[in-house]
Amino acid sequence: MHKSLPHHLELSVLFFVQAAAMGMWFVPLSSVLDAHGLQAIKPLAFATSALASFISPLIFGAMADRHASPVKVLRGLSLATAVAMALASFAIQEGWSPWLVLAFIQLHALCSSPTWSIASTVVLGRLRDAKREFGPIRAMATLGWMGGCWLISFLNADSNSIAGYSGALTWLLVAASTFLLRDAPPPSSTGLLTIRQRLGLDALVLLKDRDHRVVFITAALFNIPLAAFYPYTPPHLKALGLDHITAWMSLGQVTEILVMFALAGLLTNWRLKWIFATGLAFGVLRFACCALDTRVAVLVGITLHGISFTLVFITAQIYLDERVEQSWRARAQALMSLVTGGFGNLFGYLGTGAWFAANSGSEGTRWPQFWLGITLVTSFVLLFFLIAYRGRGAGDSKPARDPIA
Repeated sequence: MHKSLPHHLELSVLFFVQAAAMGMWFVPLSSVLDAHGLQAIKPLAFATSALASFISPLIFGAMADRHASPVKVLRGLSLATAVAMALASFAIQEGWSPWLVLAFIQLHALCSSPTWSIASTVVLGRLRDAKREFGPIRAMATLGWMGGCWLISFLNADSNSIAGYSGALTWLLVAASTFLLRDAPPPSSTGLLTIRQRLGLDALVLLKDRDHRVVFITAALFNIPLAAFYPYTPPHLKALGLDHITAWMSLGQVTEILVMFALAGLLTNWRLKWIFATGLAFGVLRFACCALDTRVAVLVGITLHGISFTLVFITAQIYLDERVEQSWRARAQALMSLVTGGFGNLFGYLGTGAWFAANSGSEGTRWPQFWLGITLVTSFVLLFFLIAYRGRGAGDSKPARDPIA
């Protein structure tokens, strides 16, 4: 037992520092662009992450599975992300062309987009029992995200390039933290690889399995209404007369951490199907609360966000680690990043943005109608999952390695 503590500590440090670096960039980015007169490229700047999710996760996931140790791939990407973030921050600070700034932001997205799925593969691959151990370690990422945001505010860097430089330095710490991890080479490849294999597109074969396909589709569909949460909950809180909106939004992160620590017990005693379904149901309830258009109801909805997010997306990561062969796990996690961060975010931002515009006018925003539409979409996702997912013991011919299904 005493040997596992330092091992888990190294994994916790990796998640904590990486999430802090990510939070230092994404949270203040909007304010930084506004402060430097770059409002025109702001929608495009945030869309870079969705575009990158279509390209780089599968490529680098395939590399981590076949050509290099996932630890080394993560180390190289962390260094590249640090450089790209510093260049983007310098370009913003010096008032370079908006299109050049956008190019550096896109470069940063291409470098950083695969890092989370690869880090998850590294962590999950070093756990003896992912169902019991992953939740508490993953909670450190949420703490890291919050800590990174608090540090930026402490430095009074919410709207200047110091935020980006701080994030770049933190990415260097991510690269340094990989030297604390035991390096493991990928399974050796035999024969020449096709272009499809080098690009990681062979990961699409995972979709031939019915349950895998349902989990991927459910995660992507659930990310569409989820895309409305962060852009539109803050202005709703402001319309209800609440101040300190960032602090109120952190209620969801508090419950996220609590549920992650409880996840081990849930995964041991519940079937995966009902954990997924419960998370989706909390998602429906979350948006339904927002549709009530009162302070208390919206705050309750924010609090439920952490429960819903954890039970769906963290459980999905553990599902892939449990149900996918080891030689495919980096590509499986990368494919999840593609369908959620790529398809889910792209259609989510476009769709919820159009729905918000349809419910806004000179008289203001019709918040109950807006959130009711989001609630109905989430209900459809829950219904789809309950009908489509089978799970082990429901006609699956594959032998189960454990009782979860």
